[in-house]
Amino acid sequence: MFHSEILKGKVAIVTGGTAGIGRAIAERLALAGANVVIFGRNPERGHEIVAKLTGQGQLTSFIGVDVASTTAVEEAIKQVLESHGKVDILVNNAGITKDGLLMRLPEEDWDEVMAVNLKSAYNTSRAVVRPMMKQRNGKIVNISSVVGLTGNAGQAHYAASKAGLIGFSKSLARELASRGICVNCVAPGFIETAMTDVLNDAQRAAILETVPLKRMGQPHEIADAVLFLCSESANYITGQVLTVDGGMVM
Repeated sequence: MFHSEILKGKVAIVTGGTAGIGRAIAERLALAGANVVIFGRNPERGHEIVAKLTGQGQLTSFIGVDVASTTAVEEAIKQVLESHGKVDILVNNAGITKDGLLMRLPEEDWDEVMAVNLKSAYNTSRAVVRPMMKQRNGKIVNISSVVGLTGNAGQAHYAASKAGLIGFSKSLARELASRGICVNCVAPGFIETAMTDVLNDAQRAAILETVPLKRMGQPHEIADAVLFLCSESANYITGQVLTVDGGMVM
C-alpha cells in the first residue's frame, strides 16, 4: 500500500507499543523507515520487539516509562531528543480498560483509566510540542475508539477518556496548525487483540451483528491508518477522526 521508505529519516515515538495495536503500529512505522522509540511498561516485551525489528534491519529502541507520570514522560522524551535530536511523529496508543457499571465503579479505577488513556496524551504531547514547533513540522496521532463516539454500557470511564482524546486532538490541531503540525485521531472498532480474546462466542456474535463487514479488524489495519496519517500523504489533514471499524459508525 505504501512505499517502504516513506518515513525514512523520521523519529517516531509510540506509547503502549509492546503488544496488540501498539505493537502493530510500531512495526509498521519501523518497516516504513522510521526510527521508532517504543514507550511501555513491559521491558521483556519491549526488548523482544526491538530485537526482532533490529534483526530485520529496522531502527528501534525501548524506554520503560509510565506514561501517566508527567515527570517520567518528560525525562523519557528528553532522552529521545538527546539521542536522536528530534521527534517527528508521536502516536499516543497507551490505554487500559477496567470495565464496570458506574454505580459500582471504584474511584481508583476511574482515575487510573483517565490517567493512562487521557492524561498520558497531555504528558507526551506537551513534551514534544516545543521541539516540533521549532522544526515547523510534526505528526501527532491519538488512538481513540468508536466507544468514544457512541458510548458503551459498563465503560463510562473508558468512553469518557476516548471521547476526551478526540476533543483534545481537535483543540491541539487548532493550536499547532500554523506551525505545520497535524494532529488527528484513529478510532478503532472491535479489533482482534488480547482485549477481545476474552469474549465468548455469544458476545462475539452479538458484536459482529453491529459490524456491517461482519468481521473483527486486525491490528495491522489500524497500523496502516496510522501510517497514512503520519506520512506526507496526509499533510493537509488535521483535526480529524478516522474510524477503522468495519462500518460500525457511519
